[in-house]
Amino acid sequence: MIILFESTVMCFILLIICVIGIANGPVGLVTFYEKDVQDRVVELGLTTKERIKRNTLVSTIALFIPIIFLVPYMVYGVNGAETFRDGFVQMTVILYIMGLFDRIFIDWYWVGKTKTWSIPGTEDLKPYIPRKTLIIKWIGTLVTYPLFSAFTAWVMTIVIK
Repeated sequence: MIILFESTVMCFILLIICVIGIANGPVGLVTFYEKDVQDRVVELGLTTKERIKRNTLVSTIALFIPIIFLVPYMVYGVNGAETFRDGFVQMTVILYIMGLFDRIFIDWYWVGKTKTWSIPGTEDLKPYIPRKTLIIKWIGTLVTYPLFSAFTAWVMTIVIK
């Protein structure tokens, strides 16, 4: 039951990062859009390449610090996982739930079905998440989260011995 709460915490962190990122409009997180959308937004004068690079760095740090530090802390520090298996399974479940939230709620619904992420002057470039990118994101979620969990669980079993 606690894993569901921890998964919800991670989903909330992801949501807050997105909400803050688009607080002044979706151009704030244009870093998550395809290159053609980014180029168009720069061309329209809505942002600069330098600002996109800076926002990429900030959003990457904001997204990965909780994944790298908070998830293992919750699993090993809060839940008391002691074995590779326990840590791997718990981290994978937490990250999969967060990944499902990202793929279904954020990508499919929020970006794909609402106007919240629409950038004026780029409507002809929709869908913002084309099929190929969506497939890559799903594969990334399904493959990289267990790999991360396995590596982290392996490191943690060495550290806690």
